[in-house]
This record gives sequence, C-alpha cells and structure tokens, in this order.
Amino acid sequence: MSNTAADTTVTGDQIVTSETARKLLALLRICFGLTFLWAFFDKLLALGFATGSMTDPKTGVTSVDRFGDAAWIHGGSPTFGVLKFDAAGPFKGLYNSIAGAGWADFLFMMGLLGIGLALTFGFGMRLAGIFGAVLYLLMWTVALPPANNPVLDDHILGAISVLVLAHTLAGDTWGVGKAWARKSFVVKNPILR
Repeated sequence: MSNTAADTTVTGDQIVTSETARKLLALLRICFGLTFLWAFFDKLLALGFATGSMTDPKTGVTSVDRFGDAAWIHGGSPTFGVLKFDAAGPFKGLYNSIAGAGWADFLFMMGLLGIGLALTFGFGMRLAGIFGAVLYLLMWTVALPPANNPVLDDHILGAISVLVLAHTLAGDTWGVGKAWARKSFVVKNPILR
C-alpha cells in the first residue's frame, strides 16, 4: 500500500492532544481573526473608532465622521495618519516616505482582510501565521522604542501568537482547517495548510 500525502496529513488534535487546549486555541484564533477583520472594515468604511474619529487637542471634543472622507472607499488612506504622524525611531523616514502611497494602502488592506478571513475561518493557517507575524512586526517598527516597554509590546505578542496558532493548526477546531487540508491543491502545496 502506498503512502500518499493525504494519508500523512497531520491534524491539530494530533499536535495539541488536549481538547480544552484546542478549543482555547480556536477561540484565540477567532478573536485574532475578528480583530484583523474589524481593522479592515473600520478603515474601509470609517466606522468612527480608529478611523473617522478625530479629537480636537485644544478642546478634547471628539467628532465622528462615519462613512466619511476618511473611509478607504471614499479616497481616505488607511496608512497615512499612522505612518506620517505616529512614526518614530530609526524607520521614521522610511515610513513617512510611504505614508498614504496607494500600493502601501492596498497591501495593508489586503493583508488585514486575508489574515482576518484565514484566522476567523481556520484555513491557510501557515500563510496567515507568516503574514500576520510580518504585519505585526512591521507595525512594531513604526514607533520604536515602544511607549510602555523598551522592547516588547502587543505587536510582538501578536506576532508570536499567530505563529503559535499556525504551528498548532488551530484552524482544525471550530474551523475549516481539516477540510481545507484535504483539498488537492493544499496537499500539493503544504504551505497553504
């Protein structure tokens, strides 16, 4: 009897043998996925949380322009404000120079959407882990050193977390990971797992 790639597919329950741990990893995966998706939709539509909300520094009054000019669909830039005004440290010049560039906006938004969908539904966990970690590390480098700790912040913890989720195949529990792993193109290209 021959051994095919499908016969040797490893599943999340073989990597993490505790059912409780698998469920907690699945919950963590879904929460991270929804965080990425929320950031995507907030920047896409200017829902008034991080995008479309402005606080007057003199009065402290916050005004909200939901679905307004800050929305990506209305020509707003999802990268301009952070990369232009919040960048600090050794990469400040680089980030200031690409702030608001169309290609940077597109790549950032597609990254948020792709990583968010993959983590939320549990497919493509390896790529979601890699690209999620890269995106988190890039966001970490925007303002160095971090404000509350000389090295660590939530971006580093996020990068490590999405890599753990990918390595433990957290998409197999409460997700489509097992079914996704059986697709012929995934069997032929294990990085898509």
